[in-house]
Amino acid sequence: MAKYCVNKNADENGYHEVHTESCSYLPISSNRQDLGYHNSCSEAVQKAKLYYSSVDGCYYCCQACHKH
Repeated sequence: MAKYCVNKNADENGYHEVHTESCSYLPISSNRQDLGYHNSCSEAVQKAKLYYSSVDGCYYCCQACHKH
């Protein structure tokens, strides 16, 4: 089980990226929305969709959920 967050700022394609807490590409703390602990990135992405309509997994830490 990992702790996840989502970037409050959308990327250049309009997506808010979900990251694990240990990701090398983690946004700065003021740009993170905490998502808590989840068993998978897909659970974390679903939680992030409560805050943002366009959500994607980080290419580096959530590859299984990276679509865009």
